[in-house]
Amino acid sequence: MGGMNQSPAHAQFVSNVVDHGMSIQLALEAPRFTKLRFAGCDILIEARVAKETRDALAAMGHEIKVTGDFSNQVGGGQAVIHNSATKVNYGASDPRKDGAAVPEPHTYWK
Repeated sequence: MGGMNQSPAHAQFVSNVVDHGMSIQLALEAPRFTKLRFAGCDILIEARVAKETRDALAAMGHEIKVTGDFSNQVGGGQAVIHNSATKVNYGASDPRKDGAAVPEPHTYWK
């Protein structure tokens, strides 16, 4: 992921975790939108975003283009987070892209 989509995709991921209390896996899987060019009012939005929301955006003048349920056009990635209280690492992988969250072996396995 990169280019014009990088900033909105990251912002949506962080907002899902911080503002909405989602796990990193849920935050990666949540429906997304993006703006792929500077000019205009066009928005590319996943079909999983509620029709009422898409209609409200269109009523405000946005030109809505609906894409698939898990479109790689709105980005994708993997994430890790460390819970310092429990000392547990968590990993997540976006279904929009290739990848996996693979745990490190515990020290007693070595």
